Amino acid sequence: MTDEILALKAKDGDENAMNELLTNYKSIVNRIARSYFLVGGDMEDIVQEGMIGLYKAVVSFNPARNASFKTFATVCIKHQIQTAIKIASSEKNKILSSALPIWEQSESEDDYESRIEIIIPSNLPSPDDKVIASENIKELKTKIKKTLSPLEVKVLNLYLKGYNYSEISNLGEISKKSIDNALTRIKNKLTFLKKAE
Repeated sequence: MTDEILALKAKDGDENAMNELLTNYKSIVNRIARSYFLVGGDMEDIVQEGMIGLYKAVVSFNPARNASFKTFATVCIKHQIQTAIKIASSEKNKILSSALPIWEQSESEDDYESRIEIIIPSNLPSPDDKVIASENIKELKTKIKKTLSPLEVKVLNLYLKGYNYSEISNLGEISKKSIDNALTRIKNKLTFLKKAE
């Protein structure tokens, strides 16, 4: 059965057709979700929003509009995720997404019901933000090391530390021409950094 037929059956209440579509499109939802960041949320929250978008696509799919179900579903998934991000980023929700919780600990550490939780608005990065930033830096370093040759990594490290061509040449025992060629290759190879911005 095509996705279009499955969507029409699911729209008419066929649970098997709905489950099949949700299963088949889970990887598409995951791929789309990886392109977004939700303030105060994690990747699973974004995926969940994407699945809601997919469900909405099934419910409102109309083959008379001359769009394939996949095209329509992709638009609905992106729209749902983008709407959730806009709502989470809006001014009225900033206090929730930029707050740090502190609580008064009861005598028993396991007695969560007796904790008094106070939310203090904060512009400081949350511990989650620091972990995410640290993981992003590690991931970026890994990508750079995989992309560059050992010579290019050596030149880049010295160049980023502020050394000039002569100093890099002396420290790395590399000719100035090789340094110049390496830096040109590095710039070309690391174009993915500009695309990620």
